[in-house]
Amino acid sequence: MISKSRNILYRICIPVFLISMLFSCKTDRKEHKDELITEAEGNNQDTLEKTSSQMDENKRFSSVNIPEKYMEIVADTLGIVVDIRYASENNFTKKQIYDCPRCFFRKEVGEKILAVHLDLKERYGFGIKLFDCYRPSPYQNKLWEVKPDPNYVTPPKKGSIHSRGMAVDLTIVDKSGKELDMGTPFDYFGKEAHTDYIELPDQVLKNRQLLKKIMEIHGFKGIRTEWWHYSYRGLKGNVDKWIWSCE
Repeated sequence: MISKSRNILYRICIPVFLISMLFSCKTDRKEHKDELITEAEGNNQDTLEKTSSQMDENKRFSSVNIPEKYMEIVADTLGIVVDIRYASENNFTKKQIYDCPRCFFRKEVGEKILAVHLDLKERYGFGIKLFDCYRPSPYQNKLWEVKPDPNYVTPPKKGSIHSRGMAVDLTIVDKSGKELDMGTPFDYFGKEAHTDYIELPDQVLKNRQLLKKIMEIHGFKGIRTEWWHYSYRGLKGNVDKWIWSCE
């Protein structure tokens, strides 16, 4: 009799226990999912606030007195990230070289830069971050004074392609604006930043190859010592001294 009662009790309790566990697991999964959604929304809000701040920083400058052959790219241009390092102390010189963060290109080159960004977005959902664009020759002189090494800084007498509005320093960012891992930071002067250096993780090599591939598709060519530097080869032009306004 007792044995029969126990069997009946087990038959009742076990299903109840299993249902309770299943409900608990679903609740835990839901709470975990809610936490992930909340975290993602928080990260997205941080990204939006950062992007908004970048847009405000760029929009406060005047668009007048820009030479006809140049075009400007700002932080809200198709979602491109603009991080002009030489307009801050966050660069290899540890000094602010540019008076304010603005990004200009020869129009033909600027249009190609936009095409690169849109191509990455369509193919992979990625985008670009710009570290440096047109560099007036007086600023090139300042860089040479700090780093008089032709392997990394073009001698002022020769004239940088940056000073012709036909070169760009950039990287790729994901949907959230995070930089893909390229193995070294921008403006890292060492063999690890060289495009022919292969003792790097596979994903880093793939990321560099993606940048090289997309830039070459649109007419740009890189250099051996800097994975971030590309020049547009389909155009000729003189070195410019024009410096943009910060008002």
